[in-house]
Amino acid sequence: MNPYVVPGLLLVVLVTVGIGVYGLRFARTTSDFLVASRSVSPSWNAAAISGEYLSAASFLGVAGLVLRYGVDVLWYPVGFAAGYLALLLFVAAPLRRSGAFTLPDFCQVRLRSRPLRRLATVFVVFIGCLYLVPQLQGAGLTFTTVTGGSYAWGALLVGLVVTANVALGGMRAITFVQAFQYWLKLTALAVPVIFLVLQWQSDARPALTPPAGLTFPAATTVVLNQDALVDGVIVHKGQQLDFAAGDPVPQVSTVDATFGVNWLRPGGDDSLFSTYSLILATFLGTMGLPHVLVRFYTNPDGAAARRTTLVVLALVGLFYLLPTLYGVLGRIYTPQLLMTGRTDAVVLLLPEAALGGGHLGRLLGALVTSGALAAFLSTSSGLLTSVAGVVFTDVLHAERGGSVRDFRLATVLAAALPIGLSLYVSDMDVSRVVGLAFAVAASSFCPLLVLGIWWRGLTDVGAVAGVLAGGGASMAAVMITVLGPPLHGWVAEVIGQPAAWTVPLAFLVMIGGSLLTARRVPRDIGATMLRLHAPEAVRI
Repeated sequence: MNPYVVPGLLLVVLVTVGIGVYGLRFARTTSDFLVASRSVSPSWNAAAISGEYLSAASFLGVAGLVLRYGVDVLWYPVGFAAGYLALLLFVAAPLRRSGAFTLPDFCQVRLRSRPLRRLATVFVVFIGCLYLVPQLQGAGLTFTTVTGGSYAWGALLVGLVVTANVALGGMRAITFVQAFQYWLKLTALAVPVIFLVLQWQSDARPALTPPAGLTFPAATTVVLNQDALVDGVIVHKGQQLDFAAGDPVPQVSTVDATFGVNWLRPGGDDSLFSTYSLILATFLGTMGLPHVLVRFYTNPDGAAARRTTLVVLALVGLFYLLPTLYGVLGRIYTPQLLMTGRTDAVVLLLPEAALGGGHLGRLLGALVTSGALAAFLSTSSGLLTSVAGVVFTDVLHAERGGSVRDFRLATVLAAALPIGLSLYVSDMDVSRVVGLAFAVAASSFCPLLVLGIWWRGLTDVGAVAGVLAGGGASMAAVMITVLGPPLHGWVAEVIGQPAAWTVPLAFLVMIGGSLLTARRVPRDIGATMLRLHAPEAVRI
């Protein structure tokens, strides 16, 4: 076991708690806990947004997908980053000018509808849980990979630390924590990758897809966690397979991966439908993620929200260059992960695999592990804050007379379900489940926000019908994908990547329902739209 890992993890936890305690000094009112009293500067807010947005799917999952599938999955980081462009163009400033605290608040401000507000509450909680469970699952995976300990302890550790931080300091404290954690995550990937690329150069630049196939760079022992066919030979669960340096890497029947030159070619086994669906989900889903949107409520005004989004685009784009390199180098130095299927662990294992078990490899391994913990903590904090805010205002109904104690109770209630679920889910593909959360967000809140901000004719009936149609269909697809039997053929594509049909469905139903109920357009729509779009200098 790496002797530097546990001290590194403890240091990250202690610094996170310490910064949270420092932020507690500034958190006194419920406005501090919900939106940091709308006083966060663009630079601080951009670092905090980047910190919470770059989750386990970004830190671990993107590298794992590149290792497994190659060029075909580069749409994930591209879409994750490009989503902020749509957010900048259509949502950021008007949403801040609305004066809302949460997404259900925006529904109330724009359409004066209690049923729509309650429906938005359900979707915020669903998306928050769907996004939060993979973060805790990633924490358990990291804990097991680097310490050999129990998966449950890793998930519980992150869950409890995040719950304590949010409950004690709310948005005010979490802003400081997430800004620090962005720079820690960037450093944790950037420093090791310099040494990894230099090592690849000194090894005479091994080919990523050699004609004879992948080979093991060193003597390796592999233990499969289920019965499988290994190059046509039956291997039972728990059986140990030993390979010498230079032995070819066999293909395992239970692991879906791409080999040979197909790894470098776009298209692969996925159809054009799946590709466009993924692009649509990641590009439009960002503007529907509750934990991202809630941070724009913390800016002083709409202009600051726009500046924040521009800085986020730069910070997120810079970060996504790095996980891709880890996935590429993992093909050379950690090919055994293509046999076990634990490709999400490539970032954690690559430094020691490439640089050896000396002090340098172990120190860099501890650094990336600390960055992974920061990823779980920062994203989980943002998700829990957004869900707790909705529980506080719409479940406990404490938006007017509520106290700080009520917010802390809301935080505990919001954390209980995802922490409980994470203890029973240890084998999910982190990036793919997060991608499904993006599909739900793109099919529900994205149409609601775009039409609510830019179309005067939206009605409460149309909005409810559209959210139920698009969001409900995507939720059903998620439940079938996660809990249902394996699907095949075109059905697997339509259900596994639903955004290509659920997003247009939501827009069409929302528009059609509003046109049929045009008399229900709020009477004060002119004043509301002026409030959303008028520059702050007008002082409306």
